[in-house]
Amino acid sequence: MRKQTRLALAGVVFLMFVVAVWSVPSAAHYSNSLSAVTIAQDAPQTQSVSGTISAVNKTNFVLTLQTVKGSGLETVSQQDPPKSMTFQIDNNTTIEGKLAVGSNAEVTYRDDRSGNHMAIGVKVTPKS
Repeated sequence: MRKQTRLALAGVVFLMFVVAVWSVPSAAHYSNSLSAVTIAQDAPQTQSVSGTISAVNKTNFVLTLQTVKGSGLETVSQQDPPKSMTFQIDNNTTIEGKLAVGSNAEVTYRDDRSGNHMAIGVKVTPKS
């Protein structure tokens, strides 16, 4: 009878061990989900802006932003100078149309780690 009791006790302990191991999440799954969250938080956000191109060279261009007076979005007084942004362009930038001073443009961009505005896509409409 003692032998049967030992076998039964060993079986119960083994089953408890198996259940405990299955209930603990794997370290690989946990680290993968953490890295996915970290990547999502570190990924730069894309933004869009439109305006008139005021300067162009090989690696960047300057866009004078359009302001809407009287709207709730942005009110500019008569004394405020127009705001402008400089966008960096590279081989990955998609440009529809030709970058030319005086043309209107819609720019989709992201900020890099250095704070530069990197143009992702630019849609240029000719001068009006």
